[in-house]
Amino acid sequence: MDRIALFRDLAIIIVSAKLFGILAQKLKAPSVVGEIIAGLIIGPACFGLVKQSDYLQLIAEIGVVMIMFSAGLGTNLKELIRCGFKALLVACVGVAFPLLMGTLFYIGFYGFDGFGTEKFYHAVFIGTIMTATSVSITVETLKELGHLKDSLGVLITGAAIIDDVIGIVVLTFVIGFKSPDSKPIEVVGETGLFIVLSFAIGMVMYYIFKAIDKRHPHQRRIPILGLALCLIMAFMAEKYFGIADITGAYVAGIILCNLNDSDYIARKIDINSYMIFGPVFFASIGIKTEFSGFNSSLLLFSAGFVVIALLAKVIGCGLTAKLMRYNVRDSLKVGVGMMTRGEVALIVAQKGLSVGMLDAKYFASVILLIIISSVSTPIILKLLYKNEKQPPASEVPKAVTVDK
Repeated sequence: MDRIALFRDLAIIIVSAKLFGILAQKLKAPSVVGEIIAGLIIGPACFGLVKQSDYLQLIAEIGVVMIMFSAGLGTNLKELIRCGFKALLVACVGVAFPLLMGTLFYIGFYGFDGFGTEKFYHAVFIGTIMTATSVSITVETLKELGHLKDSLGVLITGAAIIDDVIGIVVLTFVIGFKSPDSKPIEVVGETGLFIVLSFAIGMVMYYIFKAIDKRHPHQRRIPILGLALCLIMAFMAEKYFGIADITGAYVAGIILCNLNDSDYIARKIDINSYMIFGPVFFASIGIKTEFSGFNSSLLLFSAGFVVIALLAKVIGCGLTAKLMRYNVRDSLKVGVGMMTRGEVALIVAQKGLSVGMLDAKYFASVILLIIISSVSTPIILKLLYKNEKQPPASEVPKAVTVDK
């Protein structure tokens, strides 16, 4: 690809992604859905105005790192602690059950060649994609219904936050085990060492940033240094520990999430992400999606993939809530609230493609899952909350919610 042509492609991507993103929001769908569809339309699947290239791939990679850094910055550690054991249990089952069901679904559809084979790792990765949860749609729906801050709303929000953390850990392990030279003990050891090192670096960097923030509050040097930390952590994670770069970026966000100026850092990072890196990443998903090999078999797979992914969250999280003595209706609310998929599912799928654990043709299945879950979740939640009164302010527990 001609280097100069990159400017033309970026202009097309940015304009089309934003136009379709706005249209998606008008239709009460996440803007990322519109950006993905924009990529499909301008890419080889439709008009072929833009083609995938190494330049675009590099920009998309930076974009996904910045998105995960922002996700880490948006995490509220106090909320995680406040939600406690119940949210942790719902999140653990909400990851384990879809992982198992997704793996078995792929094996049942394409057959089983044995553990450690290429097909087995593809099956596990399909399950890994299903573990992701995006609670932003649920949060907006619960806020509209007036139940965001009641006990059930706090449980769903907290479980979704923990779910993301566990999902990233699972992704790290799965990619580590895929390496032909990797051994289980080495993968566990490298991951454990990275966690320990991240904790040590995190403690030091947090107090350094806290001192800088106190001395120079609300100044641009804070987000600049924060972005540098994000990039260094992403580099170290993949270069020295064989862990996904997005894990390092996410950890960098976690390190800084309790700063007084964490929201200020997130806003400055989001400007870059909103202007160029985010649209390029999400549009690139659509650009890379292939329909040339899309046949009746893949259509059947996509239908099964969506159904299994939705039911796995509802059943896994719902049954866990039921075991914690919630009634059937409230248990369903928890399960449905956890079934939305969004950016994290795309990020996991993108990482799978880059390491050879996912074929580009399966992006269509992931996109279909995001669209269907984004549309169906608000509708089902509103039906489950139908005729229920908003809790009085005195009965709402004082909890800080997280806008994801």
